[in-house]
Amino acid sequence: MNPPQLNEYAPFFAGYINSIDENVFDTLHDQANDFPALLKSLPTEKEDYAYAEGKWTIKELAGHVIDTERIMVYRLTRIARNDKTPLPGFDENEYVKKAHFADRTLESLANEFELLRRSNMFFLESLNHEELSRMGTTSGDHMGAKALLFIIAGHLKHHINILHERYL
Repeated sequence: MNPPQLNEYAPFFAGYINSIDENVFDTLHDQANDFPALLKSLPTEKEDYAYAEGKWTIKELAGHVIDTERIMVYRLTRIARNDKTPLPGFDENEYVKKAHFADRTLESLANEFELLRRSNMFFLESLNHEELSRMGTTSGDHMGAKALLFIIAGHLKHHINILHERYL
């Protein structure tokens, strides 16, 4: 599948989209296994580690990934179903603050992500060309359903890179 065109998403998302090749479904499937395996491979003493003051812990990063996956798939669902209602943005920092990821184990977050992604894949792979070509509005910007597919994969890839570069 060809990546989305520039007019299908806000410039903010270009980094996520450009990090994914045309095999977006392969990437999404691989991530369903690889991200939970990475989280489960981390020593317990790293779970609450943050690389700097005011930065998220590894558990908070994992929780953020889960929250964002839910929100992006929700947006994609609304757009694919041709719902023209403008969708609001969200403040990821406030979401993390209001969650209680520190009370959970990293293994539980890894398991949750794996099940969430596997469930989402049934929906994502069911989308046809017409549904993926639909446009909507998120956070005041035009957004294409296909762009959201690439954003979901690219967002996780971004956070996996941050885990490797700053946490491990």
